[in-house]
Parts: sequence; C-alpha cells; structure tokens
Amino acid sequence: MANVRSTDLLAPLDLAFWNIESAEHPMHLAALGVFTAGDPGAARHAAELLATRAAAVPGLRMRIRDVRVPVGGAAREHAPGFDPQDHVHLADPAADFHAAAGALMERPLDRGRPPWEAHVLPGTGPSGASFAVLFKFHHALADGLRALTLAAGMMDPAGPADAPPARRTSRPADPGERRGIRLPGLGSVVPGDLDPRKLPGRVLDTVAGVTRALDIGASVARATWDVRSTPALTSRPTGTRRTAGVVLDLDEVHRVRKAAGGTVNDVLLAVVAGALRRWLDERGDSSAGVLPRALVPVSRRRPRSAHPQGNRLSGYLVRLPVDDPDPLARLRTVRTAMDRNKDAGPHRGAGAVALLADHVPALGHRLGGPVVAQAARLLFDILVTSVPLPSLGLRLGGCPLTEVYPLAPLAHGQALAVAVSTYRGRVHYGLVADARAVPDLDGLARALREELAVLTAVTSVTFPAAD
Repeated sequence: MANVRSTDLLAPLDLAFWNIESAEHPMHLAALGVFTAGDPGAARHAAELLATRAAAVPGLRMRIRDVRVPVGGAAREHAPGFDPQDHVHLADPAADFHAAAGALMERPLDRGRPPWEAHVLPGTGPSGASFAVLFKFHHALADGLRALTLAAGMMDPAGPADAPPARRTSRPADPGERRGIRLPGLGSVVPGDLDPRKLPGRVLDTVAGVTRALDIGASVARATWDVRSTPALTSRPTGTRRTAGVVLDLDEVHRVRKAAGGTVNDVLLAVVAGALRRWLDERGDSSAGVLPRALVPVSRRRPRSAHPQGNRLSGYLVRLPVDDPDPLARLRTVRTAMDRNKDAGPHRGAGAVALLADHVPALGHRLGGPVVAQAARLLFDILVTSVPLPSLGLRLGGCPLTEVYPLAPLAHGQALAVAVSTYRGRVHYGLVADARAVPDLDGLARALREELAVLTAVTSVTFPAAD
C-alpha cells in the first residue's frame, strides 16, 4: 500500500461523519437549485455541462478509503478511472422539484466512489420554463462552505461584472512542510517539529488540548442531563425523506433586525421558533412547555485556510422559546442565548461537541460510530444551520439561478432539520424531514412565511419610528 500523506488523512470530525452513517440516516448534505430555462433543452445541456466541468474540479475526484495507519482511519485519494458520468444524472421531468428531491435524499451515496452526485430535474410544462439541480455531498467530503465551493466550480465562469476581487497568490508550501506523520495525541508532525527545543511546547499544547476536551465533555454532560425532547421532532428511523422550501424577503428581516436589535441570524432563528409554535398548534400538538434544543453549527473555516477540505465546525446549543406566545419576546430570548454563546466562544459549551472528535483516536470513531449516531438525540432536538451564499448571481449554461434551498442531513432519531441561506435579497429555508413522521412538512414551510409576516407587523407597531 502506498504511503498516505498526513494531509490526505480524514480529520477526526470528517471520520466521525463517515462512520455514523447508516442506511436509514445517510450523512450527505445537499442544495436544491432552481434555474430559469432558456429553452426546453436547457436541462439536458446543464447535465452535459456539469459532467464536463466536474472533471476539472480536483475535489470532486476524491474518494474515501480505509487505511492501515492509523488503525481505523480513512483517507482521501484520487479515484482511479473517475468518470463524471457516474455522478451526474438527468432525471425524469418533475412537476414538484421538492417531491423529487425528497426521494433522492433517501438514497445514500456510493461509498466506493467520490461521494457526491448532481441530479438535474427538468421541469414539466410546454415551455420547460425551469429546471432544478440537486447537489449531494457527503459530510465527510465537505461542510456547507466547502460544498458551496465545489458546486460553484461547476457553474458558469463569473463575468467581469460578477468577478470577485483577485486573490493574492501565497507562497507555495515547501514539500517538506506538507509531508508528515501522525503521532497519537500530537496530531500531524513534520520533521521540524521533532526538534527537541520544540517538544516542551508541543507537550503543553497536548495538555491544553486534554483540558479543553474535559471542559467540553463536562458541558455536554450537563446539557444531556436534561433529556426532555419534543415528540413531534423525534421519530424512529424509517429511511424516508421529504423536503420543502420557502422564500422570504430579506428586506423584511432587516427591518425587524434594525428595529428590535440582534443579528439577521437571530431573527431567522426566532422565525423558526415561532413557526414551530404555529405548526405544532395547528397539527394538534400543544406548544405549551416546548423548548426544543437547537444545534446551530458554527464554521471555524478561515479564508485561505490551510485546511481547505473536509469540515471545520463547532456549534452553539440554543433553547428555542417555542412556548412563548410573544413574537418579540421570542426574538429577545434567542438574541440573549446567542449572545451568551458568542461570549463563551465556539470552543466552549455543549454545542462545541463536534470538537470532541479531535480527541478521539481513529479506531474509536470506527467502533463508536453507531453509538455516537444514536446519542445525537440526547444532545439536541433539531438542527438549524445557516449556509452563506455569494451575493453575485450564479448561472448554469446561461440560465440564472433563481432559488436555492440548502438541505441538511437528518440525525438519528430526529424528524426534522432546517437549513437557511440568503441569496440575492431573499431568504431561502430548506426543510428536510422523515416523511412518515412529518407528512405535513408543507405546513411548517407555510408557518415560516406567516411567522415573518407577524413579526414584521408587530415590530412596526412596537417601534413605529423605525419605519
């Protein structure tokens, strides 16, 4: 077996995502993009373009395979005989893009190939006025930001008016700096690190890492001590999926933010809390006393990061005030909770559970994957994640992207996941649910729209000077 460079090995969190997957809970994230078609043949042309361009995106050629060292580990490698045609599929015409996406979200990715797919969905109708593309990426391959980069690599090149500022090219790393070995507890070590003068510092770093792990572990234990869950948000795994989406006006969100305070994300979280309240009451499940624990992922990825692949995530844990009947009070509660999390930082608190992956040996991830997957429901009830998108307009084959719904994986034992993105002045909520546990997912999508309208109206009355 060829030697594996340390830069090819899956980071601990990537390895965790790779090992907690099951047939009922595939660990891929996705995005459903809707494009305005120029002619009835636009969908077929888009599929051809995606296949051609995928061949030129290096990250899409990478498969994941097991390695002998470290025991239980895995690594990315270029897939021999990579054929984009195995990953890009032209589907049958669909009258309902979300219904088609739900069926496709049920299917796990082929773990023997680079773990991604693109499904082109032609729209029905005489003119073929639109088509959609469902991009699926395994979470071990990419987090939301990385997945965006990979998908954007298959879009049309940006024109002069759309092009982002040119990046300064950094000095290429010396090959000796990039190659290394992994030592238990010390991570990736390159020859320069073996200088005896540097070892005391590395030992101190290791001790600090263990201390951080114990601190995070204690926070997680305190959070899981109260395991009250929301029945409507939990389910026995069925392997079925349903998706839905809703588009809201970003200007309305900004009006609420400016008048009531907080951030855009605070408002979007408060909208989720209010929509859950409305939805639970309408379906006959009382919202009284309901305080679901929402896991809000936080990206630790930095621009021009030395770790461009995989996941760089932590998270915050927030109790959503679903039981509060006052829209503005819900927003204040969410804002206070998020401020408290930000003050503590993404390395502390129960939401930072993802960071514990860095302190688990590779074999532990392999053996403990199923246990970790089932323990997710003890920590949080619902995932609410935000995926940033570029403000410039994206196109595929000259067809503009008009809607884009991020879709998150569904954790074991959970019935619902929420993802949100802002794109060109609009907010796109993407909902993924267990189809048998949540047959009325469209009702929640409608509740999101109604909740923002109510919050906007209440804000304008309470803070009339802000209008």
